[in-house]
Amino acid sequence: MLGIFLYILGTGAKVSQCRERFQRSGSTISRHFAIVLEKVSRMATDLITPKDPFFSSIPEQIRNDSRYMLHFKDCIGAIDGTHIAAILPPNEQVPYIGRKGIPTQNVMAVCDFNMCFTFVMAGWEGSAHDTRIFLDEIRDPKYKFLHPPNGKYYLVDSGYPQMKGYLGPYRGQRYHLPDFRRDFMKYEDINWAYENIIHSENAHGRESDDDDDDDDDGDDGESNNSSDFEMELTRDAIASSLMNSLLIDVIVKFLVFIFGI
Repeated sequence: MLGIFLYILGTGAKVSQCRERFQRSGSTISRHFAIVLEKVSRMATDLITPKDPFFSSIPEQIRNDSRYMLHFKDCIGAIDGTHIAAILPPNEQVPYIGRKGIPTQNVMAVCDFNMCFTFVMAGWEGSAHDTRIFLDEIRDPKYKFLHPPNGKYYLVDSGYPQMKGYLGPYRGQRYHLPDFRRDFMKYEDINWAYENIIHSENAHGRESDDDDDDDDDGDDGESNNSSDFEMELTRDAIASSLMNSLLIDVIVKFLVFIFGI
């Protein structure tokens, strides 16, 4: 059963190929795969988890990099969603068809700075909004989602609500790297480019083709104003810190270029 499961996952083999490879009927192949999948899914909440469940230390990638240590020392990971194509019977496809135009699952995942998943929630319909999925996962104890300790936060994109422990980018600002690179090549005005560097860095250099900049805010009134304000202050402090450090860097490079010092 495990061999069938790994063979299908590793090679993308169809049931007909597995039937030939393992000399079993199609129904047996499907049944064995479903049994192992159910067991693995039940193990996920215990296996896909942070190495440090208390987030007591600063991630090594931030602690050892002077570019990020000052600004993101309290960041513990990033949350984002992605759409994975889903194969469904025609009569079940409608709820799974979202903005991609094809049946998909909307999968929410949390990633640490080692590029390892620390939480994954799959199975939601492609038409489900990111905020709905996000709020359901962080509120339901059965998912064992690890909330950020006081003073720590996850980075989230514009598809998620900004609330205590979850820091999003400024609204209305471009933060996808492809947009930034295209605009940077198009415009040569240094002030305009510098302004976009700030926004791009403040938005954590996120690169994704899974979300549009004009996603709904998804604010259903659940997050209170005080927690929103707290994260806005944190975001402003990071932006100000980045502004100052980048400004000094620009001035130094300018002096070196002009005077050769």
